[in-house]
Amino acid sequence: MVFTKRAPSYVRLLRYLNSQEFTYNIRLDGNRADDGLYLRYRFKQENHLRAVDVDRCLTGKCSVLEMMVALCLRIEEDIMDDPVKGNRIHKWFHVMLKSLGLLDMDDAYFDERYADKVITRFLNREYEPNGAGGLFRIKDCPYDLRSVEIWYQMCWYFDSIL
Repeated sequence: MVFTKRAPSYVRLLRYLNSQEFTYNIRLDGNRADDGLYLRYRFKQENHLRAVDVDRCLTGKCSVLEMMVALCLRIEEDIMDDPVKGNRIHKWFHVMLKSLGLLDMDDAYFDERYADKVITRFLNREYEPNGAGGLFRIKDCPYDLRSVEIWYQMCWYFDSIL
C-alpha cells in the first residue's frame, strides 16, 4: 500500500516502524493514534475477517507505522483525492520518510540504531522548526512545527506545495 512494486524492499524498516509505539505530547495527536488503531478494523472489514481473529493478532497501542499509514489514507481519501491521478498513498508515505530522514533505509541499508535516533527525535519533537526530521518539511515555514499537531503540519505542508 505504501510502496510501488518498483520500489526497493523496505520490509525491515516497516517492521521496525510497526514495533515502535506512537507516543505524543500534543493532545490532538491522539486523533492520529485513533486513526492508526482504526486501520485494524478497516483491515478486518476489507478482508472479511472475524473480529476475534484480528483482535488476537493486532493488539496494543498504535504503532508509528499504523499512524503514518492511516495519515496517508486520510490524505488520499479525504484531502487529495484525484481520480485522474489515481491512488497516491505511496507518494504521501514517501514524503514522510524523506522528511524523517528514513527514505534511504531500504533492506540493503537498514540501520536500526539510526532508525532509533530518527524515531526518538520525531516522537520527542526534537526536529527542526520547519519540520525537517518530522513528518512534513515546509520550505520557508513561518511556524514552529514542533508546537502544533500533526494534522496542522500536514495541512500547512499541502498549502505550501499547491
